[in-house]
Amino acid sequence: MLALALAACSSRTPQPANLPAPVEATTIGVGDVFELRIVGEDKLPSTFTVAPDGTVDFPYVKRLKVSGLEPQEVAELVRAKLMEGQVLTDPSVSVSIKEYNSKRVEVLGEVQKPGSLPLQPGMTLLRAISMAGGFNSIADKDRVTIRRKSQGKTVFTTVSVEDIIDNKIPDVPLQAGDSIHIAQRVF
Repeated sequence: MLALALAACSSRTPQPANLPAPVEATTIGVGDVFELRIVGEDKLPSTFTVAPDGTVDFPYVKRLKVSGLEPQEVAELVRAKLMEGQVLTDPSVSVSIKEYNSKRVEVLGEVQKPGSLPLQPGMTLLRAISMAGGFNSIADKDRVTIRRKSQGKTVFTTVSVEDIIDNKIPDVPLQAGDSIHIAQRVF
């Protein structure tokens, strides 16, 4: 029984080989929503949205440009400004992204709500299809095409979502700019 289970695990079809691994886009951009926490300062606002000019207005430190920075860089910047203004002596600041609205994926074709979706940390193909309302009645779940730009080229692959659901292949991690197209079933 154990040998059969091990054989089943090893025969798992790998992720599409021609699709480059996703590039983690973690810099903050216009429209992104993040949570900034300062230990011991629970009464301060904690959720911020990046303005069209790439800035955020923080309590005690005023407006800071955060677009293009990594979350830890924003935390360090706010910490330095709090200490510089002698507001806090040794603050502990953390930043976590809630929504990457500046980084999007497109879900097109035979889904309930085709369109552009904000990329979420760790987003996968199944999650994107789910956020687009799921497949409609004429969707071909075996012909889902993912297009990805990588090193100046557009690469695409077709995967079977049925195989992902049946654990025959792993779910496909997405990156900002990916385009997903769900084909129509042939009747």
